[in-house]
Amino acid sequence: MLMPKKIKHRKVQKNLTKGLAYRGSMISFGDYGLKALEQFWMTSRQIEAARIAINRTMKRGGKMWIKVFPDKPITKKPAETRMGKGKGAPEYWVAVVRPGKILFEVQGVTEEVARKALTLASSKLPVKTKICSRNEIGE
Repeated sequence: MLMPKKIKHRKVQKNLTKGLAYRGSMISFGDYGLKALEQFWMTSRQIEAARIAINRTMKRGGKMWIKVFPDKPITKKPAETRMGKGKGAPEYWVAVVRPGKILFEVQGVTEEVARKALTLASSKLPVKTKICSRNEIGE
């Protein structure tokens, strides 16, 4: 699973996630990309499941870029624990994704294979996504 090697603070606050993604909203490396249409927290397990789906479909034919990284720790208190006694321990890591963010990019395969791979990857995610190409969005 993906996680940072070193962090400044072990536990972070939830924060509001409003608005659109301005950074990372363009296809910068590949020819085709998977764009998020809703706001969500993408866990490291979801990133890994989508990565495996893309790699298996492309069969080492092209190159893939992961444009998100889980750098936010999510804490949880143990089950059947009384209220109080501080914040829980970090359980897993998430990447904060806003609408318009490109999650994955692929290059070096045909459009048909790229669309199939990104469709399989989008089925692993809990939000609506859109497959877009470099010439649709612009460079």
